[in-house]
Amino acid sequence: MRRLQKLFATILCRLKKIFDLALENLALRQQLAIMKRSSKRPQLRPRDRLFWVLLSRFWGGWQEALIVVKPDTVVHWHRKGFKLFWRYKSRRKGPGRPPISPDIRDLILRMAEANPLWGAPRIHGELLKLGIEICERTVSTLMPPRGPKPPSQTWRSFLKNHMPNMVSMDFFTVPTATCRVLFVLVILSHTRRRVVQFNVTANPSAEWTSKQVVEAFPWNTAPEYLLSDRDSIYGVFFRQRIANMGIKEVITARRSPWQNAFVERLIGSIRRECLDHVMVLNESHLKRILSSYFDYYHHDRTHYSLEKDTPCERQVQFEPTKGGKVIELPRVGGLHHRYEWKKAA
Repeated sequence: MRRLQKLFATILCRLKKIFDLALENLALRQQLAIMKRSSKRPQLRPRDRLFWVLLSRFWGGWQEALIVVKPDTVVHWHRKGFKLFWRYKSRRKGPGRPPISPDIRDLILRMAEANPLWGAPRIHGELLKLGIEICERTVSTLMPPRGPKPPSQTWRSFLKNHMPNMVSMDFFTVPTATCRVLFVLVILSHTRRRVVQFNVTANPSAEWTSKQVVEAFPWNTAPEYLLSDRDSIYGVFFRQRIANMGIKEVITARRSPWQNAFVERLIGSIRRECLDHVMVLNESHLKRILSSYFDYYHHDRTHYSLEKDTPCERQVQFEPTKGGKVIELPRVGGLHHRYEWKKAA
């Protein structure tokens, strides 16, 4: 009898728990319904979506209990998660094709700009010789677009191609202390800005000028081109003389000194760095001054166009290992100086 009473009490207790749970669910549904009416779109977090997706996989009656969102929304979440899963599974597992470094990109652009006649195969071959492994199609993609006609070479390239075979010449005047006017002729080689000949006279003529050219280029050392202006000193005799030497004269346009820029710049340097600071007495005095300056010009003075080197290729002198000091050597009467290392005593 007591066992029956205990069994009956246990059943009543469990029924009461089920009844309480049902009432609690009913109360929660009522509150959710009120919240749904007051809020049009509930804010759901990713973990809320994941909960309903997993619940839909294991519980068949999930649609009847769902109130916050529609069942189709849960299906959409499941499909979206399926796509994300397979996207993650199909991701690139290795590094893939290595990216092109910015230095190689800049090098290809520099090569294409400096060599307008080169195509992708030529640039690709040059890169291979530098030990840079890259595909030719990649080089073609990185090259800048070009028109159907190859671009013209630059004036700098044109002049550099003719520099070894070209010299220029010009006169400039120097007043003396006695108010005389002396004429100075300079012949400049374009290769390393070297003055191959200079001389001074008070009465220039075509014969005297042609003699200076002959002395500047003895035997078979004559250049191919000689650049000069339209000075009347260069008469018929002068032109016949240089033609017999196999030199082609290139005459600049009228009033266009910029077309003979190398020798004009040299004359400007002579005036600024030397003649503007001295008083010339006579012809022999001027020759001595210019000889001293040209010695400094060739062996000591650095040039911008020669990458801070001298026309006669001045060697770099390093500091002595056992210590030393820098000494100055006067040039052109002290107007300029050369600096060298001297070992400590």
